[in-house]
Amino acid sequence: MKIDVTEGSNVVSIGPIRAQVHFPSIRRVETYWEALRNGRVMPARAEIDPRGISDVLEFAFILEKIAPGVARMRLAGMHLNDLMDMEVRGMPITAMFLPEARRALQQVLESVLESPAIAKLTLESDSWIARPKLEAQMILMPLKDEHGRPTRILGALQARGTIGRGPRRFRILSQDVAPILGYDAPAGILAGPATEAEAPRAFADAKAGLEGKPAKKAPFLRLVHDAEMPGR
Repeated sequence: MKIDVTEGSNVVSIGPIRAQVHFPSIRRVETYWEALRNGRVMPARAEIDPRGISDVLEFAFILEKIAPGVARMRLAGMHLNDLMDMEVRGMPITAMFLPEARRALQQVLESVLESPAIAKLTLESDSWIARPKLEAQMILMPLKDEHGRPTRILGALQARGTIGRGPRRFRILSQDVAPILGYDAPAGILAGPATEAEAPRAFADAKAGLEGKPAKKAPFLRLVHDAEMPGR
């Protein structure tokens, strides 16, 4: 539901204000990303330091692109594990969504990395016995690799309500995808391996934060035709 208020001669949506009040961790991670990029199009994956968002680390995650519209969890906070009632590291992010929402999410992921863009999603969970309905917000922001290519995503997911019996999966109620202006793709962006820079030592020390250790190298990035796409 969209709620608007009148301010003078303008109509102002209170949706963003409500999101900041009910989902403050989303705004916190967004502010961190904005501070890191410091006027650039986007920050680098190697610049991410969990200590910078230690207060909201349980809601944060990093995705790795493995094909157009397909990304898997490289690192994920405990809140995501609690929602799925399992370890989510290594899983595709689409596993956290209901089947009917996965195609739309894939399109959002592709926009975030190809445009590139910042995406904000309003989500709602399924509900059943022992599974009360959850409201949630998600944000997805691109990160560049050592070659200057956007191949990673810093994101956050925060849900409100009693989690109940997992796994909990979501549908997309609304999406706001805002392209980032001023991006010039490096030459050969669609060719060659997408290797990952060495992670900061802080990742090894963040025991109560993002789960798992980043791999030293990521899989090769290549063009994939629709017929080759993994099953949804």
